Amino acid sequence: MQADHSEPPVRLGGLARKYALLWSALVSALLALSGFAAAYFAYIDTLAAVQALQREKAAGMAAKIGDFVGDIERQLQWVASSPAVASDSSPVELRIELLRLLRRLPALSEVRWIDAAGHERIALSRFALDTVDSGRDLSADPRYAVARRSGEYVSPVYFHRDTEPYVSLALMARRGGQVLAAEINLKFVWELVSQFRYGETGVAFVVNAQGQLLSHPDLSVVLRKTDMSRLPQVRTILASNGATTVNDARNLAGAAVLAAAAPIDRLGWMVFIEQQRDEALAPVRRTIIQSVLLVALGIVLSIVASVLLARRLVRPIRTLQARAAEIGAGELAGRIEISSGDELQALAQQFNQMAASLQEIYATLEARIAERTQELAHANEAKSRFLAAASHDLRQPMHALGLFVGQMRHSVSDEARRALIGNIEQSVAALESLLESLLDISRLDAGAVQVRREVFSLEPRLARLAAGFVPAAQEKGLELRIRPARVWVDSDPVLLERILINLLANAIRYTERGRVLLGCRRRGTRVEIIVADTGIGIGVEELPLVFREFYQAGNGGSGENGLGLGLAIVERLARLLDHPIRVQSERGRGSCFSVQVPTAQPPPNAERILAAAEPDASLAGRCILVIDDDDAVREAMRGLLLQWGCAAWLARDGEQARGFLKEQGKPDLALCDLRLGSGESGLALATSITASLSVPVVLLTGETAPEALQAAQASGLPLLHKPIRPARLRALLESLLR
Repeated sequence: MQADHSEPPVRLGGLARKYALLWSALVSALLALSGFAAAYFAYIDTLAAVQALQREKAAGMAAKIGDFVGDIERQLQWVASSPAVASDSSPVELRIELLRLLRRLPALSEVRWIDAAGHERIALSRFALDTVDSGRDLSADPRYAVARRSGEYVSPVYFHRDTEPYVSLALMARRGGQVLAAEINLKFVWELVSQFRYGETGVAFVVNAQGQLLSHPDLSVVLRKTDMSRLPQVRTILASNGATTVNDARNLAGAAVLAAAAPIDRLGWMVFIEQQRDEALAPVRRTIIQSVLLVALGIVLSIVASVLLARRLVRPIRTLQARAAEIGAGELAGRIEISSGDELQALAQQFNQMAASLQEIYATLEARIAERTQELAHANEAKSRFLAAASHDLRQPMHALGLFVGQMRHSVSDEARRALIGNIEQSVAALESLLESLLDISRLDAGAVQVRREVFSLEPRLARLAAGFVPAAQEKGLELRIRPARVWVDSDPVLLERILINLLANAIRYTERGRVLLGCRRRGTRVEIIVADTGIGIGVEELPLVFREFYQAGNGGSGENGLGLGLAIVERLARLLDHPIRVQSERGRGSCFSVQVPTAQPPPNAERILAAAEPDASLAGRCILVIDDDDAVREAMRGLLLQWGCAAWLARDGEQARGFLKEQGKPDLALCDLRLGSGESGLALATSITASLSVPVVLLTGETAPEALQAAQASGLPLLHKPIRPARLRALLESLLR
């Protein structure tokens, strides 16, 4: 039956409708947001531009008024300093000089010359009769008193008969202590503000420090002595002593305006420029209207484009859907033809390639099954070899152990018993070593080993490590040399020490004469720790194999020189720590293993850390709490602790342990099995003891499940795996009690 490849009709529903609504909503939202942002920034920019322009115009107006008053002051100062108006000048000369001053300065309505004693010598006015040597006493007049005291006097603004505003200016002459006082008509200021043009509603006015209106285009407002401080912009700017613009402003009619101000510092006046908000922000309204129209047009176009795009997008998708159904039904010969020139065409090509691949897979399925079966067989064979090797190495010491126990049963002499006990100890040590190595391999492969990096000094650790191997080297007549470096490294000290222990053990094991070297040398930002020997060496062809499990170079797998797991553990630990490891060797001339460790800067308290790392006294007199549900383990641990001079408190579970703690008090240290009887959690008990008594607790376990081991390691408590070597246990106890 032929499949129908005709394209299904595309309707605007389902996926097409979703895409159309989604895209139109998204584009509309973006357009609306863009329009809003454009309107908002246009408003901000226009407002800033208007305010800047108003500040500029206010500053210009203030400069003009300041120049007007300053020019009058300079003319008065020139006259007051002129020799023609000296103290001995005649009234005629004085009058002529002051008339010239009135002629030069139309803004002056009156001038007076006051002698050093405060008496009026001459007074000239545009609106009254001139007086000469009237002798009026003006010593109490502020024009005379203030000018004599400070050299200059500027009066507050006042009105003559409620007509025009005036201000008095007085200056002390440089010679004779006389004072020249003048009355200035501020009509010139009114002319400036009246001629000011700023749009259709722009207005300029001047107020004094109290907010009283001094000049305004509408002179009637000035003559009413209007208090402008009731306007919010005047009140705000006069009170702020720093603000130059106010947005929330009103004019005298109550309309909203934008206002700016500039001070006339010499006079203490303030020039204001205001413009109605509607006129100032008219460009913003036009921008907003344009933005709304553009957004509306964009939304309409986005909806139309979204519908068309959704139709174009869904059509090839439905073609792909139909073809996918055919492939699911087993029809793999057909192909999809889409020429959209985009990702959908690429997807159609991927569908075609998938169909071709499925055809090929079906054709070669039996061959693939046979190949996978062979791979599984190889993996199973490798696992069997691993178990066979481990079983062989386990049976050997166990077999010897059984023979030694049988001999010991029938042995009568003490010397023979001591020899058998030594042999038994060697067999037990071999079992422990193999079990520990197998456990380490399994933990590393299961990812149950956690790295705890820290910065520590390498020199004391290498010295202590080498000291532990001195007896073994001396027993074989070897010379063990150490060349440490004063360097601090960043690594896990426990795992790094395990790597070096395995390398040193191998070096001593495979060296019959000569020496073993433990040394360091710097390699840039790393330090290379070297373990070199003069042993049997490794052939070049065997170097790629030395890190495999149970492989013993030059030993033939006899088991006489170890179990072949040490270097496998070294390789896994080095990979876990990201410490590159290297081996160089030549058969008959020894081997050189090296591991590179990153260096680190010493901490500030380096000396105190090194001093605290010195060995402490023995375990004699210490109280150790042992918690284990196995009676034999408890008794064996008691005997071992008694040999070390410790007092042992034995408990089978948490209840008995808490009873001991309540009766005996706080121990120096606790040993707790990870799995106790009746399902009790040794980890929870150990955590509780540590939290309540602040004593170190060591977890002991024979557990191999990764989940349990990871939980124990995550607690941060020290963890030892059974069987435990007494020397390793003692070293840990001394380290924790130090």
